[in-house]
Amino acid sequence: MRPNLNERQNEIWNAIQRDGEVKISDLKEKYAVTEMTIRRDLEKLEQIGLVRRTFGGAIPLTLDVSLKERDTVHTDEKIRVGQTAAELILPGQAVFIDAGTTTLQIARHMRPDSSVTVVTNALNVASVLLDKGIHTIVAGGMLLEKTGSMVGPIAIGTLGLMAFDQVFLGTTGITVEHGFSNSNSFEAELKRHAMRRSSCINIVTDASKFGERYLHSFAALLDVHRIVTDQAPPLHIAEAAVSGGVELVVAAPEGGGAK
Repeated sequence: MRPNLNERQNEIWNAIQRDGEVKISDLKEKYAVTEMTIRRDLEKLEQIGLVRRTFGGAIPLTLDVSLKERDTVHTDEKIRVGQTAAELILPGQAVFIDAGTTTLQIARHMRPDSSVTVVTNALNVASVLLDKGIHTIVAGGMLLEKTGSMVGPIAIGTLGLMAFDQVFLGTTGITVEHGFSNSNSFEAELKRHAMRRSSCINIVTDASKFGERYLHSFAALLDVHRIVTDQAPPLHIAEAAVSGGVELVVAAPEGGGAK
């Protein structure tokens, strides 16, 4: 047992290490305690540098989580978001899809041999689209090992020569004050440049990102046209977005249509 942790807190920490995330609702039921008690437990784990609290739970604290690790967290939610976002791409469009585990799900749910052109800076996205026979352009540049994304001046220069009907961008955090943010400055910079080249800007995210804030803001909340997510944001974020003209698209549970 770690010092300064009680038995329940230590068990919660072990579960986070084992499963990659925990939900407050599950912990409350498991330990038959109040939601406030679980929130205090997670706050204690966060204070001593073990976890990062999310919307409705907690995940292990890491400075730069690898793509492989992120792909195991909120998988069902990301699949639903990716499927809904893929349905927004129209025949004949030119779109940009950036690196991330949610954006990867867009590529996985696009129809094979679609009459679209996709530009991406993500090697895994390009690989999926290649197998589907979709015309794909890869923006070259400096390869980030953890995320499999191409960034830097070469990638930005490539985007500067193009015009997109839509871009689909992932985000690590969303707040009213800080907007959309990312932990990596290179990726944040590329997102900004992709936004400048597009007629329609889509943010794709699972709901755990709402209320989170990271160092590098790449857009204000009202700089985008649409947010595609798996559940409605907290009320203050939803109200700020909708009042500013941002469309909220909530992916329905499996088998349903988007709201």
